[in-house]
Amino acid sequence: MGLRRWRHNPLRRATDLAEAWLALGALLLILVAAPLLGLLVGQVAEDALQQSVREQREQRHPVAATVVRKVDFAPLDPDPETATGQDSRSRVLARWTAPDGTSRRGTAMADLESPRPGEHFTVWTDGQGRIVGRPLDTATAATHAVLAGFGTAVACAGVIEGSRRLLVWRMVRRRYDRWDRAWSRVGPDWGRTGTGS
Repeated sequence: MGLRRWRHNPLRRATDLAEAWLALGALLLILVAAPLLGLLVGQVAEDALQQSVREQREQRHPVAATVVRKVDFAPLDPDPETATGQDSRSRVLARWTAPDGTSRRGTAMADLESPRPGEHFTVWTDGQGRIVGRPLDTATAATHAVLAGFGTAVACAGVIEGSRRLLVWRMVRRRYDRWDRAWSRVGPDWGRTGTGS
C-alpha cells in the first residue's frame, strides 16, 4: 500500500508522500538500528555479567559440609533462581570448615532427599565461611545477556513503530481538521443547483 503512494498521481497529497517517507524511515530504523542497539546492549551486559562471574568465582568457595541433623521447618528460599519445581533440597543443621580454617556451624540447604547425620554435601561460602549462593555460571550469564539484547531490540522496534503511528495519527487528524474547515466554507447546500456556486 505504501509503495503505491510513491507514484506520480494527481490525487496524491503532500501528507501521503510524508507518510510513505515516514514508513520507509521507520522500516529502515527497525531493520538496522534496533538490532544494532540490541547487539550493543547484549555485549555490554555480557561483559558485565562475565565480570560478575569472575568475581563470584574468586570470592565464593565450595566447602564440604557434614549433616548434624535435619531441621523440621523449611522457610521460603530467598533466591527464586535456585528454586525449581523438582527441588529435592532439605534444610539441615550442618558443620563445615571455612576457607580461613575456622570451624562453622549453621543451617544450610542440602541437596539430599532424606539427609542423615554424618552425610556430606557441598555448600558455597565466602572468605569468612558464611554460606552464600552458588556463583553464576558462564552459560547462565550468556543467556541473560542474549535476553537483554533481544529485549532491547524488541523494545526499540516497538518505540520506533509507536512513534511512527503517533506521527501518522497526528497527520491524519490535521488532514481531517483541514477537511472540516473546507466543508464549513462550502456550506450545507454545496450540491444544489441555483445556490450561487
